Amino acid sequence: MGIDEVAKALKELGHPTRLLIYKKIVKAGNPGIPVGSIQEQLDIPGSTLSHHIASLVSAGLITQRRESRTLYCVAEYQRLVGVINFLQDECCNDDLAGQADNCSKPE
Repeated sequence: MGIDEVAKALKELGHPTRLLIYKKIVKAGNPGIPVGSIQEQLDIPGSTLSHHIASLVSAGLITQRRESRTLYCVAEYQRLVGVINFLQDECCNDDLAGQADNCSKPE
């Protein structure tokens, strides 16, 4: 992932309400979660929720799918992994003395 993509994803996740929404979606797993369930659980007005979901979609963090009359939000886990890997990519590369015991580079 490029720096612009990662910055956009982190920007969208930097809003407390969007982060709560995203956590609900990630927790739901591959089947996703109905938008109505997110609205009920977080007690967010529909128009506000739609705005936040659109931001997460535009960052590529989630997708949506319609089944009959129900709209589901599904996490794009590969995108999440890409953001995390970008942040860890060069972990401890400049530690020439090898003293970074807490470094956890992705495999």
